[in-house]
Amino acid sequence: MVSDGAPAGAVTVPPTGAQYTIAAEGYRAVLTEVGGGIRALTYGDRPLLMDYPEDQPPVGGAGQLLIPWPNRVRDGRYIFDDEERQLAISEPRTGNAAHGFARLLSWTVLAEEPSSIRFGVRMFPQLGYPHVLDLTATYALGRGGLEVEVTATNVGAGTAPYGIGAHPYLTLGEGLVDDAVLEMPAAAWAELDDRKIPTGLRDVEGTPYDFRRARPIGDLPLDTPFTGLRRDPDGLVRVILRAGDGSHGVELWGGEGVEWLQVFTGDPLPEPYRRAGIAVEPMSCPPNAFETGENLLRLAPGDHVSHRWGVRALS
Repeated sequence: MVSDGAPAGAVTVPPTGAQYTIAAEGYRAVLTEVGGGIRALTYGDRPLLMDYPEDQPPVGGAGQLLIPWPNRVRDGRYIFDDEERQLAISEPRTGNAAHGFARLLSWTVLAEEPSSIRFGVRMFPQLGYPHVLDLTATYALGRGGLEVEVTATNVGAGTAPYGIGAHPYLTLGEGLVDDAVLEMPAAAWAELDDRKIPTGLRDVEGTPYDFRRARPIGDLPLDTPFTGLRRDPDGLVRVILRAGDGSHGVELWGGEGVEWLQVFTGDPLPEPYRRAGIAVEPMSCPPNAFETGENLLRLAPGDHVSHRWGVRALS
């Protein structure tokens, strides 16, 4: 017999699995079992990242970790060490493989404190990716806001191609991003075809994509990879989103190995998420890196690599 609904008293499991809350210094974050991702981040009563309800899946990839490649692989096909491989087509509308595998896996809590949590997962071979990676993701809150560190270790037998990205949407908590002011130290952007695959690198000078000096986003639609990132003396690249009146803002930073930023204004998202936040995605490599090899990492057996990024509130 097929039931029309859950029986009385039944436990309903959220689409992102178990939820974990950490807090410190006025910050509060909610992390998820599925994907080892971040569902919400606030400072006091201010949202810093666009969130989504516990009973729904992530909207537009919000808060997900993108491993072992960020963004897209054209047709899901690539050649690695003279071996042709075919990934599953996970984005039928473009005919591409999108955003890796890790965002759909169930991650395990390895350590938990009131202000931090560390997830881990062993990613076994998938279609077109015959490798075994041990992944960890640590989220920690402190006076400097949220710090995230993601580590991958190749525990398999062969050398593995590897890239990483994350998908946080910065938000000011009210209105659309049209009225926000964006500052991003990127000197180049990649033009995309209609399948969102790069066709060439362009200088931002004299284009609508130049945010090296803070300026309003306006109605500009963005789903654009940026590179040529200028780092501050501490080695970090910083992106700042501020209210038009300068009263408050939010900053995303990326550490060593973050060579690209995918910026997405969320125009295709459903209401109320459309242009409610701007995704600033720290990435180690550009879209289609599995095919082109650009900034693609090679992890030999036993190799490991870490990437760091974070978010903090600005007054």
